[in-house]
Amino acid sequence: MSPTAREGLFFREPSTFTADSPARMLSVALGATLYSPATRPSLADDVLKQAARGVVSMVLCLEDSIDDAEVIDAEANLIRQFAVLAARDAASGDAARSPEDATGTAGAVDADAPLLFIRVREPAQITDLVRRLGDSVRMLSGFVLPKFTEDRGRQFLEALAEAESACGRRLFAMPVLESPELLHLETRGEILQGIARSVDKHRDRVLALRLGVTDFCSAYGLRRAPDMTAYDVHIVASVIADVVNVLGRADGTGFTITGPVWEYFRRQERMFKPQLRRSPFLEGRAEELRTALIEHDLDGLLREIELDRANGLLGKTCIHPSHVAPVHALSVVSHEEFTDAQDILSPERGGGGVLRSA
Repeated sequence: MSPTAREGLFFREPSTFTADSPARMLSVALGATLYSPATRPSLADDVLKQAARGVVSMVLCLEDSIDDAEVIDAEANLIRQFAVLAARDAASGDAARSPEDATGTAGAVDADAPLLFIRVREPAQITDLVRRLGDSVRMLSGFVLPKFTEDRGRQFLEALAEAESACGRRLFAMPVLESPELLHLETRGEILQGIARSVDKHRDRVLALRLGVTDFCSAYGLRRAPDMTAYDVHIVASVIADVVNVLGRADGTGFTITGPVWEYFRRQERMFKPQLRRSPFLEGRAEELRTALIEHDLDGLLREIELDRANGLLGKTCIHPSHVAPVHALSVVSHEEFTDAQDILSPERGGGGVLRSA
């Protein structure tokens, strides 16, 4: 995008960040986090290709996206692919520092790797993988911790602290809240309080909390249709509300909580009418875009992203690259929200009172 186009689009242009940026910034910059099985033979190439397309965070999965029998091979593949990424990163850095020597540099890349996380199955995998990664651990931002509860989470977070000490690098945790006990009304409050105690002890390491809505639905044999959102499944919506209530408070005690995965990327038979109004697409002659979004069931995704934001969630888990751009587009802070926030925080408003929205 040209500088002129960026100036026309943004009141304040997006700022850059890296894996070494402050945790608070990274927690709200995850955007659409793309999941990929760790078994993919061309994983390093895939990661860089997605980065060039705008992906800023990825999870390489050793858990429920692969078969139990594939775990050992998947771990070995991760070690190889991280070594490739580290070598290409070094080559890219050398080319940037010495452009006159960069001609024909094998493996140099045009895009920085996104924030990379590994979704493990057991705590012992964290220390083992960090040891085996060696120097290429510098390409790793942290780990995704599945089925997180207080007891299970303690073991994961202790393993992460041990791995961090061993490699001398900052490593983040992204716990996934997906255990059936969270669904059950009689145990939900106790489970949430336990999770809160656990993550609060390791606040500096917990980058964000993720929601495993697919597991929630599976526990009751439920699945939302592509023209429905997670918030139409009331038992799921109630869990989201309680998680935000306990763990997503805006008083400095809360954490970033990300939106649930959107499961659909193939065309499905529709029962209900499209959820996108025609008028916003008339400006700029974007009617074809509206048609394409509806044909690929992305109108349901767009609605869910808006509901995520309205319910206190930020970012989203994605399983298909086509979902990334919509998530990022709807994550942009509007001019009205930005100027309203500036007015509210303005020191001239020490006396308080109601303001008219921009």
